[in-house]
Amino acid sequence: MRAILGGLTWRRLSLVAVDHLLIVAGVLGAVVIRLSADSPLASWASVWRAMFAAALLQIALHYCDLYDLRTVRRRRDLLVGLTQGVGVTALVLAGLYYWVPALVVGRGVFLIAGVLVLLLLVVWRVTFEWLSSRLGPTERLLFVGTSSAAVELARELTERRTELGVELEGFVDVGPSRDREVGDATPGALGTVVDIPRIVRDRRIDRVVVSLADARGMLPMDKLLEMKLTDGVRFDHLPSVYEEYTGKIAVENLRPSWLIFSEGFRKTRALVTAKRLLDISLAGLGLLAAAPVMGLVAIAVRRSSPGPALYHQTRVGQNGRPFTVHKFRSMRADAEAATGAVWAQKGDPRVTPFGRFMRRTRLDELPQLWNVLRGDMSFVGPRPERPEFVSDLTQQIPFYGQRHAVRPGLTGWAQVRHSYGSSVADALQKLQFDLYYIKHMSIAFDLYIVLETTKTVLMRRGS
Repeated sequence: MRAILGGLTWRRLSLVAVDHLLIVAGVLGAVVIRLSADSPLASWASVWRAMFAAALLQIALHYCDLYDLRTVRRRRDLLVGLTQGVGVTALVLAGLYYWVPALVVGRGVFLIAGVLVLLLLVVWRVTFEWLSSRLGPTERLLFVGTSSAAVELARELTERRTELGVELEGFVDVGPSRDREVGDATPGALGTVVDIPRIVRDRRIDRVVVSLADARGMLPMDKLLEMKLTDGVRFDHLPSVYEEYTGKIAVENLRPSWLIFSEGFRKTRALVTAKRLLDISLAGLGLLAAAPVMGLVAIAVRRSSPGPALYHQTRVGQNGRPFTVHKFRSMRADAEAATGAVWAQKGDPRVTPFGRFMRRTRLDELPQLWNVLRGDMSFVGPRPERPEFVSDLTQQIPFYGQRHAVRPGLTGWAQVRHSYGSSVADALQKLQFDLYYIKHMSIAFDLYIVLETTKTVLMRRGS
C-alpha cells in the first residue's frame, strides 16, 4: 500500500470516495422518497446538486478530523464528528439555498437527506474500521540500519500501520558501534547483515529499506542482487521511503547526489506562470475582501498598545534576495530594543493580548497579501526567515539554503504539518517539509495546503 503525495494513502482516498458516493446516494434517496422517482427533480440536475452538497459535507468532515485515520478511535467520537459535520453543512446549505435557490434539491428533502446520510456514513465508517483491522499488511518492510531517521520512520509506520497497510517486521544490526536504541514503540533487531536473506525468506519481506549512512560497505551485495532477481524483493534507500510515508525529506546524512538524481524538483514555465496567476488572484481578492477587517485591526492594534499598527521587517526571499515583509504589529514596539533579533517563543511575553489573538486567527498576516501581489512572496511556499537567522541556520543545517529556490510563502507545507517552533531543531524539521514541497510543487498541492491552512485558522491551532 504505497503512500501518495503528502503521506496520503489509497485507504484514505478510498474512504473519501465511498463517503462521497454514499452522501450523493443519501440525498438522491431522499429525493425519491419525498418527491417520487417520477419528479423532474429526480434527474441529472439532482445528481449535480447532490454532488455539490456532498463536497460541502466532506469539507466539514475534513475540518472535524474525520479523514485523519489516527484520530477517530471511539464510536462516540465518530458519531459526534459526523453529527457536527452534517449540522454545519446544513447551516451552510440553508444560507446558500436562500441566496441561490437554483441549488435547492427539492422542498422537504433536507431533513430526510440528513437522516439518510448520517445513517449511511455511520454504517460505512464502522464497516471500514472493521475491514481495516482485519486486512493483513499489503507490504512487509525490513530496515537495515538504525539511524535517527530510520527510528523516526519506524515509529510513524508502527503508529499508522492500519492506515498505511504496511508492517515493519524489524531492524537489522549493522555493527555494535552503530547500534541505536530503537525504543519500545517499534520492533527490535532481528539479526545482522549476514542474516538478511534468512530474515527476508522467513518473514516474507516485500521491501528492504537500507540506511546507507549506517550500512555503506557492509552489505552482502551478491546475496542481495540474487534476492532481487530471483525472489523479486525490492530494495530502497531510506530517504526515498522516509519521504514517501512522512511527507518530508530527511536531510540527516543526505548526499547531494540523491537530490540531483531524484525525480521532482521541476519548475516548468507553465507551472511558474500558473502559480503566479493563482497568487495574483488570491492576493487581489483577499485584499479586497479583507480591507474592512484590516482597517478595524489597525485601529485595534493602535489602541491596544503604544506604537504603529504595521510592523516592517527584512526577510530573505527567493535566491537569497532580501525584501521587506509587512505585518500587523503583535508585539510591544520595543520588543527587541534590548536583545536584538531573537527567536519568537510560544507564549512569548513580548506579545500583546490583542497580538496573541491576531496570531491565533492569523490576522497579523493579512498585510503580507501586498507582498504576494508585489511578487516578493507566493501564497504557498517556505516561510521567509530573517537574515540574522538564515546566516546561522545555513551553517548549522545542511541544504538549508535550498529552501530559497522558490518564492517564500504566506503559508506552506511546514506550517500545516509542523507545530510552532523556535529553535534550530524546529528549523530542521521545517526544512524537511519545505524540501518536500519544493520537490513536489504543483497547483493541486498548493490548493491542498490552502485548504489545510483554512482548517488550521478555523480550528484556532498553531501560534
